[in-house]
Amino acid sequence: MKRSNNPAGITLQPTRREALSLLGGAALLGATSRPAFAQRVDDVLNEALVLRDPEVPATGNPDGDINIVEWFDYNCPYCRKVAPEIQQVVQDDGKVRLVLKDWPILGEVSKFGARMALAAKYQGKYMAAHEAMIGVSSKLTEPRIRELLAGAGIDMDRLARDATANAKAIDTVLSRNHDQAIAFGFKGTPSFIVGKFRVPGILTMAEFEMVIADARKAKKAN
Repeated sequence: MKRSNNPAGITLQPTRREALSLLGGAALLGATSRPAFAQRVDDVLNEALVLRDPEVPATGNPDGDINIVEWFDYNCPYCRKVAPEIQQVVQDDGKVRLVLKDWPILGEVSKFGARMALAAKYQGKYMAAHEAMIGVSSKLTEPRIRELLAGAGIDMDRLARDATANAKAIDTVLSRNHDQAIAFGFKGTPSFIVGKFRVPGILTMAEFEMVIADARKAKKAN
């Protein structure tokens, strides 16, 4: 899992850890996950914005009973490695909603990729951009990102216009994603919330299935 720094160009707002202090001491898979949502919320870091931020793309079952929220970076090799496994788990389960939180912590190219992906949302092509960039095996560069996005059928002229016109909105989303990740105590990518459990690191398909099952048990118990 890659370690993070406060990325230049992304404003770090107060983390308000008390609003997201961890609940209880239950553990999943040893120390890899524990209850994440507290009762106190505020206008930025609350359960609704973590799970259902209207500006953050999601895939899978929109009416799923369990949410997986992933914080990722397109230049993170671990994010690329786990991406097809997560998609397979979501597809096989059929009742999981996957929330994709761009968290570009690995430099300027990562920030460029995240902004382009979020700009592609305005032409209904976020998932095409996401899959194009997360599916490569080599380190990304800006020219390579442009090549990948064009190859994914994205209108590059419109992408440039949308990225400029919506720059403030896109940076606000990235700042909020970053703020949430720091508040949860995540140190790098990929990091996850599964149901109400935080999973700061990569899991196997079998481990994801275990966490999902335990999240459903926790939800039913409540």
